[in-house]
Amino acid sequence: MSGIYIHIPFCKQACHYCDFHFSTSLKKKGQLVEMLCKELVLRKDELTSPEIQTIYLGGGTPSLLEADELQQIFETIYANYKIAENPEITLEANPDDLTEEKIKMLAASKINRLSIGIQSFFEEDLKLMNRAHNSEEALKSINLSKQYFDNISIDLIYGIPGMSLEQWKRNLEISLELGVPHISSYALTVEPNTALQKFIERGKIKPVDDEAAKLHFEILVETLTKNGFEHYEFSNFGKPGYFSQNNTAYWLGKPYLGIGPAAHSYDGNSRKWNISNNPIYIKSLVKGEIPQETEELSISDKYNEYVMTRLRTKFGVDIDEVGEKFGESYKDHFLNLAKPLQKENLLKETSGIFYITSKGKFLSDGIAADLFFLSE
Repeated sequence: MSGIYIHIPFCKQACHYCDFHFSTSLKKKGQLVEMLCKELVLRKDELTSPEIQTIYLGGGTPSLLEADELQQIFETIYANYKIAENPEITLEANPDDLTEEKIKMLAASKINRLSIGIQSFFEEDLKLMNRAHNSEEALKSINLSKQYFDNISIDLIYGIPGMSLEQWKRNLEISLELGVPHISSYALTVEPNTALQKFIERGKIKPVDDEAAKLHFEILVETLTKNGFEHYEFSNFGKPGYFSQNNTAYWLGKPYLGIGPAAHSYDGNSRKWNISNNPIYIKSLVKGEIPQETEELSISDKYNEYVMTRLRTKFGVDIDEVGEKFGESYKDHFLNLAKPLQKENLLKETSGIFYITSKGKFLSDGIAADLFFLSE
């Protein structure tokens, strides 16, 4: 099984924390959609596992696409790829785009899952992040979407400067009251060269408090697990039957094709990434060229990625699988480095599967890095 990721690099306005590739000018949106379709055709034989189980439209803001643009994309995919019987097809959406008319249009398309970028239900948080929607639109978008979609995920951000514990708890209470079956939640991070970084440096916004973010995370895990969600990946919580198939495939190392500017692809042995520039992307595809770079992955790269992704999930690191995939030397390497982490109660082992403990969850990326194989 494989997946297709399509990057839609357009937004109405720039969120202060975002460092993803996008443009706020929509002038070339129609032409870029044509080039996305052209790239899909040019790369139709690239995947070694030909059946497509997941299609994910991310961004940017894919909910800016019109009905004819979505139809053009899906017609191209279905004409050139073998699609599984019941694929998961996700579209990321901003609340301000989700009018009832827009939701009906999306529901009439191939899309069967919405990922709605709520981030917060509080007006002051949305203004600080420069989100395009307000709290009323956040609530309305979910209630309207539930009338047409069963499979809905929302994004929430914690660790926002000035966010109190009461506000964070209320964000979670509202989410539970709305009955969404999947929640992705991320700590606010200060990325280089973003507006957020500049505002913090100038003293306009308080710095991000890591201790507050850690406490928010602990409340997040406790609240959602008590309410029937499974914490199946560090940032993701789902009711049974509602885990993201797309994201799960990434964490399990399944191949995927990344289409569009800045999109990444993975085939098990190499990674490719397209140029993060809309005009150059369009000009290249007009000439039938794909503007991308390729990195061949070493055995150490593959091992490190396996450890990183598996420790973030409920699946854990299978030590026998490490030996089978990477060799006995990597198995021994992992076991030796795991011992002190087990003594510190950051890592636990059950039937040959290693998992991050509750104590270590907020430190999962750092713990994984401690287990990496570092080439000289």
